Amino acid sequence: MGRVTERRKVVRVRDGVVTVRPDTLVAEEPLEIRLNGKPLAITMRTPGDDFALAAGFLVSEGVLGEASELRNIVYCAGATADGSNTYNVVDVRTAPDLALPDFTLERNVYTTSSCGLCGKASLDAVRTTARWPLADDPPLRVEPALLSVLPDRLRAAQQVFDRTGGLHAAALFTEDGDLLDVREDVGRHNAVDKLVGRALQSGDLPLSRTILLVSGRASFELAQKAVMAGIPILAAVSAPSSLAVDLAAETGLTLVGFLRGTSMNVYAGDHRIALRTSPAAQP
Repeated sequence: MGRVTERRKVVRVRDGVVTVRPDTLVAEEPLEIRLNGKPLAITMRTPGDDFALAAGFLVSEGVLGEASELRNIVYCAGATADGSNTYNVVDVRTAPDLALPDFTLERNVYTTSSCGLCGKASLDAVRTTARWPLADDPPLRVEPALLSVLPDRLRAAQQVFDRTGGLHAAALFTEDGDLLDVREDVGRHNAVDKLVGRALQSGDLPLSRTILLVSGRASFELAQKAVMAGIPILAAVSAPSSLAVDLAAETGLTLVGFLRGTSMNVYAGDHRIALRTSPAAQP
């Protein structure tokens, strides 16, 4: 089975001094996700939590929403010509009576670790109907000071990043700032899928009254994954995309970007942030 990290020889140059030494790199391998025996998607990921990754991916695609809808997930034996198992192909089996979405829309089944499902036929195909509308959530308000300490708590929990410096991370916090779970992966959307998938398997969806923090930017797909899992607040240490902001505004998601120290930008859903003064309109 693939490992989370691998060792490679590197030529290191420091102040003109050249040395050859081993370096620790984050592993990246393909994972094919099959749905009831049929190929659905391929993503580049860091091996580990593969079943949670597949389950979380299917939550964001609108296939799964409850643990009872998932029958089992298995690695596919004989994934190579010689019959050996690469542990890079998983098959998700759903409950027999579960109605599946229409996957006949033209799409690119290859998913890169950086950009997510870039091959969707259209934006409308991505705007999957959420099972748990965020507008129906009970009121939730968090202090800016609480949000400001979350990046440090996430960083402290990144075990593999300390050895490689090459991983994205996603963390789930309570409304009081307590860390519920953290996952790392070479792809930011994979890390979120692993979080959501573990929650599905534990019967914890929807993830209402929680905060999702991602270590990079907030893309449209990450906003979609938050909405599909019933997460009311998505915060990122970097910038959101325009489509992510649009989706947040449409669905009622609170979207925070550039969360660095006591500074942050609230792009949508500021009713969940306990601001001391009302935002002043700029000309």
